[in-house]
Amino acid sequence: MNLGMKIIREILVDVDKCTGCRACEMACSAFHSNPKFSSINPAKARIRVVSNELTDEYVPIFAGNHTKSGCDGRHVYTVDGKTYSECSFCRASCPTRDYFIEPDSRFPLKCDMCESTPALKQPWCVEVCGEHALVYSEREVPREQAAQEPLGQLEIGLQTLMKQHGMEAVIARLKQIVKEK
Repeated sequence: MNLGMKIIREILVDVDKCTGCRACEMACSAFHSNPKFSSINPAKARIRVVSNELTDEYVPIFAGNHTKSGCDGRHVYTVDGKTYSECSFCRASCPTRDYFIEPDSRFPLKCDMCESTPALKQPWCVEVCGEHALVYSEREVPREQAAQEPLGQLEIGLQTLMKQHGMEAVIARLKQIVKEK
């Protein structure tokens, strides 16, 4: 059942355009410093540019959800002739690496699209990306009704009784049982 539309906000990454300048990391850490723009510490950024300077490969990755355990996935992928480890594309903050863990508090970090009041036109990392490797996008998608939990035995039994005897008869009998107790 469609409950209207919702807006999906996302940052699209073109790895072929990224030069590894890390301006996105600096802008993100400055925006999230307290007070805003008071310091730059890329270790506090919600974006990391995973790089291999020897092969000229740079992959901007945004902080996603936190996971309490590291994964076993250590596969290697080749995309357009470039080789990447599976960990390079992972957005999770996890115990197997320090990405997306706040260095002072050790709390996990997650990209919030630079939410602020008033709202920004686009996140700061996109704003400062001179190579346009990061592109902000908004799109509308149908909002779906939340999945209903499966019925328990009591609900199934009541539905069966109502189908067989009608709601009024079931309610009348329940009232009678309550009075008898």
